Amino acid sequence: MNNFLRRTLTGAYIVIFIMGGFWLHPYTFIITGLALLAGTQYEYYLMVRNTGIRLQMIPGMVTGILIYLLSTLIAAGIVPSIYFLALIPLAGLMMVIELYRKYDKPFDSLSHTFFGVIYAAVPFSMFPFAAFSREGLDSLLPHGGIVFSPGIIIGFFLLIWANDTGAYLAGVTMGRHKLFERISPKKTWEGFIGGMIIAAAVAWLLSGWLGIVSSGQWVFIALIITISGTYGDLVESMLKRSTGVKDSGTILPGHGGFLDRFDSAMVAFPLVYLFIALVG
Repeated sequence: MNNFLRRTLTGAYIVIFIMGGFWLHPYTFIITGLALLAGTQYEYYLMVRNTGIRLQMIPGMVTGILIYLLSTLIAAGIVPSIYFLALIPLAGLMMVIELYRKYDKPFDSLSHTFFGVIYAAVPFSMFPFAAFSREGLDSLLPHGGIVFSPGIIIGFFLLIWANDTGAYLAGVTMGRHKLFERISPKKTWEGFIGGMIIAAAVAWLLSGWLGIVSSGQWVFIALIITISGTYGDLVESMLKRSTGVKDSGTILPGHGGFLDRFDSAMVAFPLVYLFIALVG
């Protein structure tokens, strides 16, 4: 199987997994977000560990998952937000654990353990707040007694893919001027602008169907995604260069790992959610 066909088939599976998981039902929404969080955080820890840094993988993963589960319960109105304070002892516990590990670079371990939580767990833990207690695009299966709409998340990923497609097509056909050659030699300004135009056009066309915010605000969200998503991709490229790997993983044939596919979402979504929280 050639690489183009492999990438195409894997890309189709990714779209089905994302769209189906987030759109089908609140329960599948929760599971899909948790899978993205666990996959990206685990790959980050593996990449760092392969450089010789002995970070706290299990405590870091447990903390990331607990942040997501607490966010889901709070967003759904099941528990009050004060429950977030339960995370404070976990942070202290990781520092105490480091005292007993006798590692000669303890703060390298702590820094990467905590950064893995911030980098992967925090962005995906915002997903439930964008869906629960919101009205708009309905899930495919009924969910009695729960106010829930996956519209923001569905729109967010559609715009990410529109931006990626536009950037690829414009970069291949017109790309001449390097965007950030030191980190990502293949990215060009022409691709960046092409992705922005396509994402903005798709946002305008789908805004009436997605609802939640106005057409102009969806276009602005497309601009946020284009800019911050590009930086997210560059940050992950910087991470791969610093850890000496080509791909973050091999779980997605032709696409690499979870981090390779969702790096832009991890940087873009917090800013998109901030904008929607301010205007909505």
